[in-house]
Amino acid sequence: MNLAQLHYTSAPPGPDGSGFRFTAVSPGVPATLLREAEQLIGYEPPRDLPDRPDGEQLKSFPRSLSCTELSDGGRLLCRSVYTGADYSGRWGNFHAHAVHLPAGVRLPDGALPITAWESPRWADATPPGGRPEPIDRFAPSGLLRRDGLVAFARSRADRLAAFFADLRTLADGSDARQIVLVERDSADVAQWIALACTVLPRELAHRLTFTTYTRRPLQARQQIVGALPSSEPVGHDHRFRVHDGTGRTAAEPVADVWAEVCARIWTAGRPELFRDAVRDAGDTAGEVGPLAVTALAERIALPAVARAAAARWATDHAAALPEPTLTALIGELARETGPGDVGDGDVGDGEDATGSRDSRDSGDSRDFGGGEPAALAALLARLDGQVPTAVSAPLAARVLTLTVRGRGPVPALGAGSLTPQVRAALSRDLAPALRHGIADTRGPAIGRPLELLRVADLLDVDCADLLPEYAGRAARELVSGEPAGDRTAATGEPAGDRTRVSAEPTRDRAPADAKAAGARTGGARSDAALLDAVHAHPALRTALFGALNALAAAHPVAVAGRLAGSGLPVAPDPRFPHLRMCVLGDAAGPAGGDRRGRFRAVLQTAGVSPHADPAVLHTAFRLVWPDELPTGEEASLLLNELGSDAHRLAGTRDPLVAAALAAPAEDAAVPLLAADLLRCFTAELAPAHRVPLLLLEFTALLGTDGEGENWVERVRALRDGAVEPVPDQVTRRVHDALARRLLTVPVPESELYALARSGDPALLAAYERAARGAAVAERLRTVPSYAAARFCDWTAYPDTHPGWEATRTALLAKVLRPVVRAMPAEDQAAVEEALRRTGRGRLDAYRAWNRPGALGRLAGRLTGRGRREDAGATWHGDVQPPAGGGAR
Repeated sequence: MNLAQLHYTSAPPGPDGSGFRFTAVSPGVPATLLREAEQLIGYEPPRDLPDRPDGEQLKSFPRSLSCTELSDGGRLLCRSVYTGADYSGRWGNFHAHAVHLPAGVRLPDGALPITAWESPRWADATPPGGRPEPIDRFAPSGLLRRDGLVAFARSRADRLAAFFADLRTLADGSDARQIVLVERDSADVAQWIALACTVLPRELAHRLTFTTYTRRPLQARQQIVGALPSSEPVGHDHRFRVHDGTGRTAAEPVADVWAEVCARIWTAGRPELFRDAVRDAGDTAGEVGPLAVTALAERIALPAVARAAAARWATDHAAALPEPTLTALIGELARETGPGDVGDGDVGDGEDATGSRDSRDSGDSRDFGGGEPAALAALLARLDGQVPTAVSAPLAARVLTLTVRGRGPVPALGAGSLTPQVRAALSRDLAPALRHGIADTRGPAIGRPLELLRVADLLDVDCADLLPEYAGRAARELVSGEPAGDRTAATGEPAGDRTRVSAEPTRDRAPADAKAAGARTGGARSDAALLDAVHAHPALRTALFGALNALAAAHPVAVAGRLAGSGLPVAPDPRFPHLRMCVLGDAAGPAGGDRRGRFRAVLQTAGVSPHADPAVLHTAFRLVWPDELPTGEEASLLLNELGSDAHRLAGTRDPLVAAALAAPAEDAAVPLLAADLLRCFTAELAPAHRVPLLLLEFTALLGTDGEGENWVERVRALRDGAVEPVPDQVTRRVHDALARRLLTVPVPESELYALARSGDPALLAAYERAARGAAVAERLRTVPSYAAARFCDWTAYPDTHPGWEATRTALLAKVLRPVVRAMPAEDQAAVEEALRRTGRGRLDAYRAWNRPGALGRLAGRLTGRGRREDAGATWHGDVQPPAGGGAR
């Protein structure tokens, strides 16, 4: 290889002139290259060095080795040194010796440009005869040998990561800002550049441009620019990132994991690992995974985030990793990296769960921002069964330790994942943390505590005493669909207090659609995890079912909404009847339809008789009638089928009473239900319930042999003597029933008189409402004797009470008159015949009332009608009276 060379210095007059000029140039170098090179190879001595140095002082002047990209795509590698005075004795001379590397051409043997630093092949003067000697290779100087670079890297350990981070963004083009390296010796800058070229992929290292010294960094064109403290300051120019190796400024923290790993490898004195990583994983820039794997396999301690990156990369490439490398990597990842790396409660003095000790410092690996626990767990899952247990067991121990103490994800390990020795050591070391985590109420119970309970089982850690409290939290969380710890924080209610079941019958305070509430994100996953746990853990199953059974007794609708059809294995166990009804109740049929049949089926799923355990009756009742009361017929059958004692003990007496009091008027079974309730609970009913039930019972007696006398007064006395207001639906039912009875035939005159004399607005309104009803209208049209009876009633007791007066006159005018006027002649005759038989002038009064005109008005006044009718009105069937008042 014959590379074109250039020599440039201040020379005496010659064919090309005098002063600074090219004094030796290889043949064939174009003039354009010379003109461009002349702008790049200048040298300005530092201001703080002697103006007229002697020979010894010249050695302290910085040397500038630069590699600059040219416009033709090639590069110019140039060494410029200060030489003092020129041929004329004038100070400020320098000598530049440059080599032109055309595009795509490298130095002999593929050497990196920085390896030419202070090579013996560089000349300090123009060669004799002006003819450069060919260069077959650049023998490196001793400065850039491995041991020297390691020593330099260690002397700059606090600044390496920051430099490598900036180098990576510069090399990959994500940040084009130039790097300025400030050192007191240009040789130190050369060592920085050598470190950079080692960590970069080979191709990027060849393309890296740099200069080891310039007095004017702002004018430099290279990617890495070396400067002295006396060089022109860069200041806060946004085009540069400055790294001061003189110690005048502190290094900044670095978040670049790749840069941190590179720094760790250099300070560990293992730069050959960069080459090994390239050989094993390929020449990739900025990828931390393979580099971290290589470093860890050589037992170089790395921070947690880098260990996580190594674990993730190894998980994806485990099959391609050599067995020795994989084994070494597992061993290093399994090693506890230092005291306190998993937080409080960690093993002290560097002892890990396997009992080994290592005092090497890896820095603060407590930072789980890189996800080391998750990455290690994923690697462990990838290697499960692929490597011997003796190899993977320490990693499993490490994962469990990070999980238990650092709140990381819990791996799915089996008994075969740990050796007996590792299991025993973990059981001893992790028992306190496991018990604390299971009892921790700060998060969801169906989550981490459940996973830790599985780990405790794996390690044979006894947690039986924690199960009752944990099961209570898990049960509440399972039913509510939200973490029990969140409710504790929000309400301040102690966790233990919420396990008590109220002795009073209460309605569930559950969402209208509890199943929909349970379908929130993660709910199905949590339920599945708990279902797996109860299958595998008998003690947990017993404790959990006991807690759920108590909740089912207190809030059956909410529990059934969450657990019906969930698959909880409650069928074989008769100890939890309330839970069985909630879980298995769906098998009893849909909520609608035959509710009594469903009630029997739900009660049967309890597996216990309501007479032996009356509380199951209460639970079944609320499951079948969660949001409404039974009908009168349903309530009567429930009462008569099971007996009063069962309902009394179960607490379902009051819902039966409420069913009677709240029933609509069309429920015909309610009066008989009221009679049954009065018969079964004679001495127990509250006064506020007794009176309404007596009124309802009385409605069933009206029209029967048991109705007795004084109906109106009895109703009014019961209603007005109640200690609490009678429910509106009860009073309306009683008033309507009494009104209907007063409108039947026969009716004792004393009862009608009692109504008229009372002037009771509610009773009179019910009476008028019934009289205006369709049933009365139909009888008036079809039964003349009924019309006659109503005429007698509605003309009776005038002026007894204003309320009665208004009611009867309204009924005469608005109900009876339209019917009578529309009657055919034979019905009219039948009405008159019925009135004639009653005697006492009622027929005459009827004819006077039914005749239009003056006599009719007079008769209306006599009968209390009290209304002046329109003389011009004509009615169907009217006959004009004869002139002179004669008879018709």
